[in-house]
Amino acid sequence: MTDRGRPREFELEDALDRAIEVFWRQGYEGTTLDDLTSAMGISRPSLYAAFGNKEETFKRAIARYAVVDMAYVDDALAEPTARAVAEHYLRSNVAAITDPERPPGCLSVQGGLSSSPEHHRVVAFLNASRSAGEARFAERFQRAIDEGDLGDDEDAKGLAKYLATVTGGLAVQAGGGASRSEITPVADRALMAFPAGRR
Repeated sequence: MTDRGRPREFELEDALDRAIEVFWRQGYEGTTLDDLTSAMGISRPSLYAAFGNKEETFKRAIARYAVVDMAYVDDALAEPTARAVAEHYLRSNVAAITDPERPPGCLSVQGGLSSSPEHHRVVAFLNASRSAGEARFAERFQRAIDEGDLGDDEDAKGLAKYLATVTGGLAVQAGGGASRSEITPVADRALMAFPAGRR
């Protein structure tokens, strides 16, 4: 975008994509308004008018990231068995967090790994976002138990927590420079927690 005035409506998503890159690479706390306006190609008043303050811009970035970069979550949840759900999610996650066209790791993890007390709302927002995602998987695994795909002795919430913990750890590893070939075996081992369908 060449105009540093208020962006037109069709340019907002492009500007937000640029904000995602900045937050992803630098984290929420490490990103300044100058970083954002420079990357987005807009003035500070235009950022306020289009997106709100830095916190609201970050929340908008997370929402767009979930739709664009994590679209595979919906596809995973639609798989016919719990193991297929986990496999699709894990393999897609590994590919996403090691995509050479994107920053390494995960925006929702990298964006808020550390934060000072004044940014507690952002930490709470990220925690709530992760909890909501985890709840979707718990609901799907409970359905698998109810349908006989998983045994009655399985714990749907526990499986969802396990999957979230593994993918969160993989994102940290990728963010620290681990390659796809290095973290793929971790995903393979994690799949052992999900037995083949019982039906």
